[in-house]
Amino acid sequence: MYYVYMLGCGDGSIYTGITNDVEKRMKAHRCGEGAKYTRGRGPFEIRSLWEMKTKSQASRVEYFIKAQTKKRKVLFYTDGEYLTKLIYEEKGIEMIKLSWR
Repeated sequence: MYYVYMLGCGDGSIYTGITNDVEKRMKAHRCGEGAKYTRGRGPFEIRSLWEMKTKSQASRVEYFIKAQTKKRKVLFYTDGEYLTKLIYEEKGIEMIKLSWR
């Protein structure tokens, strides 16, 4: 399984990424070894998390989210079901919205 996640960063920005191990990826972000974008932008909080079957699907969803405006990204993590329905309608990809602690 692969996961698409949206992080709320300490500076108010939103980061979207994919991983196959959420715990390991969050640890990397916190240690400054995650994405270049997140270095120095902590603390981080997972705002949304979705599960997909393949890395290809996760990459397509990540690209879709990153291409959106900040206003729309906020909508995605405040109403995760909205994104789930939109991705299915536009891309035919099934996503499962997960809760994170």
